[in-house]
Amino acid sequence: MALVAIVGRPNVGKSTLFNRLTESRQAIVHDAPGVTRDRIYGQVIWNGKEFALVDTGGYVPRSADRFERAIREQVQIALTEADIVLLVTDVMAGVTDLDQEMARMLRRSNKPVFVVANKADNEKRQWEAASMYSLGLGEVYSVSATNGMGTGDFLDAVVAALPKKEQSEDDDGVRIALIGRPNVGKSQLTNTLLRQERSIVTEISGTTRDSVDAELTYKGEAITLVDTAGLRRRTKVRENIEFYATLRTERAIRSCDVAVLLLDATVGLEAQDINVLKEAETLRKGLVIVVNKWDLVEKETNTARDTERAIRERLKTLDYVPILFVSALTGKRAHRVLDICLEIMRNAAYRVPTSELNRTVQQSIGRYHPPTWRGRYVQIKYVTQVGVSPPLFAFFCNHPQGVETGYIRYLENQLRKAYGFAGVPITLAFRRKSPEDE
Repeated sequence: MALVAIVGRPNVGKSTLFNRLTESRQAIVHDAPGVTRDRIYGQVIWNGKEFALVDTGGYVPRSADRFERAIREQVQIALTEADIVLLVTDVMAGVTDLDQEMARMLRRSNKPVFVVANKADNEKRQWEAASMYSLGLGEVYSVSATNGMGTGDFLDAVVAALPKKEQSEDDDGVRIALIGRPNVGKSQLTNTLLRQERSIVTEISGTTRDSVDAELTYKGEAITLVDTAGLRRRTKVRENIEFYATLRTERAIRSCDVAVLLLDATVGLEAQDINVLKEAETLRKGLVIVVNKWDLVEKETNTARDTERAIRERLKTLDYVPILFVSALTGKRAHRVLDICLEIMRNAAYRVPTSELNRTVQQSIGRYHPPTWRGRYVQIKYVTQVGVSPPLFAFFCNHPQGVETGYIRYLENQLRKAYGFAGVPITLAFRRKSPEDE
């Protein structure tokens, strides 16, 4: 999926534009400059075309100069990663020195750049937007992110500039993204699986500067390993290092079939890891947790069992994710990673026969009936699997809105108990009309 980055100085309305284009309220909007600190990702669909959008934020509070230096870093990152850059300006404030500085950086790149003259919510301000042509970046699009004025024509131009999708010969292969915090051993595991030094491996966190795609054949299956980047050169990106790594991880997850989250056995599972897993689940990707550096852990009886139990207690609804203990350095159990990934691909493609599926669901309902909704009984009449990779199950019932989250979770657990689906997100959709009524 193409990536479009929003950049600009503080308080020009970047987050408002993000919310407008993604039709969401993910980004916090406030009149004070610099509110956006955690970078936000979303998806935009326009005229049947889809792209990823990132709101880069105004500044990082720890910067020596809280505006200029951090914003320069944001633009550098956007130029490195994004396919298209949106430079947002403020019609009311006119062209500022900071706008001109960012424009100079953008002019030197080969990336398509769109100048978005925001806050042009009346005819007078639309005429004033003409001053933005002095930035030397081509066409200027007058919009009002607040009320949506002008965003339609602007989006038409953006989707027309999106890069064409290229079909490669290995499209049918399995893409496995190795993700995780810096220095957990992603590059070492890549090298171990490839049996050759294809990625730089050191003890310094963040050595990998770019995502590395490495191809191999394992048990007759074509596999592409994506070793996600850690950090950009420190001379280029200082305060925004985490943003850069997150950006790469986001793109790797979107393009993969299975996301392998590596943990450092000496550190364990952290909140950032759980967030990455949830992001991969939202994108309906296969999931594996690999606890690396297991050779560094002093082991007692049931150490692996206790460690897995502690991880699962924190995962909650992600309890279907397989957990594997390996040492990328020694190679112990490393190739089990590929075995599990291929198994997940088979699980994702599995289709349950309709008769068997309905028998399993009716038995589950017999053990635990759905709670009543507004004094009415909820009756699930029929279920069928309507999709694979990942699996999608359609449940037909009389009151789909009355099926509570807890009961959906129960039915999902029953399906997993009966058919496995280890490492695979599955979706249960509830519909009112039954097949017989159509």
